[in-house]
Amino acid sequence: MQKTLPRPADAKFAERRAQLGEAALTTLGELGYARTSLREIAQNSEFSHGVLHYYFSDKVDLILCSVRQYKSRCVKRYDEVTATATNYDALMDGFLERLGHTIRTEAPMHRLWYDLRAQSLFEAAFRADVAEIDKSLEKMILRVMSRFAELAGVPLRTPASVVYAMFDGLFQQCLLKHLSGDRKAIASLQTNVRAVVAQLVGGTAAESSPGQVRRVRSTVRKSRTAQVA
Repeated sequence: MQKTLPRPADAKFAERRAQLGEAALTTLGELGYARTSLREIAQNSEFSHGVLHYYFSDKVDLILCSVRQYKSRCVKRYDEVTATATNYDALMDGFLERLGHTIRTEAPMHRLWYDLRAQSLFEAAFRADVAEIDKSLEKMILRVMSRFAELAGVPLRTPASVVYAMFDGLFQQCLLKHLSGDRKAIASLQTNVRAVVAQLVGGTAAESSPGQVRRVRSTVRKSRTAQVA
């Protein structure tokens, strides 16, 4: 039997940091940046303050570790939908379902992300990591929209940064309404996203074949009808 070689010490250290960062997510999501300290996190978890302080230099280090891990999972979640959808409607249904599910079940985690992004306006220590996470989310949205355009048979002309800004704005707006008790917030987000996708893809229909034009325009009309209803 081949003997398994031991992991280097730095890999074990990184693995332990990841475990602790994951364990801290619930407390961070509930309290946010301003009200969270390593001691507070220790009091709400099975880990001592000393253990957290050994693996993280301060709460900034811990928060960044936790949020990076969470957002990495979010990106993969949407990539699965993009990879498995075989037509426009299937992609739309899967995309909207996951948007609604993550708001419904993981609102505190998204609240923590927006809290962190806001803090990066004031604290330079956050900026590089926030910019990196933001870029990964922008690329994820671009992959989704590129797949929509591919399935609709038209090119996507809108810059990635603009597309991401539109979806991010709708998502943050929905999150705020949902946290405020608006029961229609998620349904409204899904309706608006459906319309935005149709507009972004439909905007290039004039350069496409007649069949593609009819298909995309039909999608746009359905989205507008649903939005009015």
